[in-house]
Amino acid sequence: MKRIALFLMTNMAVLLVLSIAMNILGVGRYLHAQGLDLTQLLIFSAIIGFTGALISLFASKWMAKTSTRARVIDPNQPGSRQEAWLIETVHQLAERAGIGYPEVAIYDGAPNAFATGAFKNDALVAVSTGLLRSMNEEEVTAVLGHEVAHIANGDMVTLTLIQGVVNTFVIFLARVVGYLVDSFLSRGNDQRVGIGPGYYLTVIICEILFGLLASIIVAWFSRQREFRADAGSAELLGSGQPMINALARLGGLEASDLPKSFEAAGINSGPRLSALFASHPPIEERIRALQG
Repeated sequence: MKRIALFLMTNMAVLLVLSIAMNILGVGRYLHAQGLDLTQLLIFSAIIGFTGALISLFASKWMAKTSTRARVIDPNQPGSRQEAWLIETVHQLAERAGIGYPEVAIYDGAPNAFATGAFKNDALVAVSTGLLRSMNEEEVTAVLGHEVAHIANGDMVTLTLIQGVVNTFVIFLARVVGYLVDSFLSRGNDQRVGIGPGYYLTVIICEILFGLLASIIVAWFSRQREFRADAGSAELLGSGQPMINALARLGGLEASDLPKSFEAAGINSGPRLSALFASHPPIEERIRALQG
């Protein structure tokens, strides 16, 4: 519940601040007496879409730590042999990948892991206690290699840009359709000034529908990057077998759900309503890709 509340509060705050800023600057005034100004609307949509995605990116580490209650390990004073091993392993993988040392954290939960952060040299890698209990060190190393590969590939930034583009088109198209529907409903009513309730209702419905379609696009890109991260783990370890073993073991475990804002960075995100919306490919496909 807390992670959902954090996600909703962040988005509501972004929308509120951006709406006020757009009105002050006059950029959001795409509706006027002559009709719909498509240029102004596109600028408005891009600013809202990209700014929202960028704020989510820069807040990703904080949201990850807060919503999972992850505890960052002090690299100078690890609390146990296992924590010292985690730090050493992640640092070795980061050196091989050519990135700065990410923060390493542990959180309580079923088997899962994720990487997040806006910059390659200032990222976060977190693993659950369930994953550490259920896998041997070689398998955990493969999972850590997978997460480090996500960071080295710049996957968070890439997905943020993609999200910004689809956000822009969702906002833009929803308002164009809303304006057309409202204009159709107001035909013959010469006394009405401005837009009617049909516009706002249509925009809300279209944003939901277009948002679902946009999620399919983003999920497809996310699935492709999972194959790349698996291959990256194999390259960092010099063999794909540890990652194959980790995936095979994970396939028989119940992985925890990650917060929506960064679940695509996890090693496995749990069940999906549909394969089209899945941020991760089926484990069987990932194993076949590594074997190939």
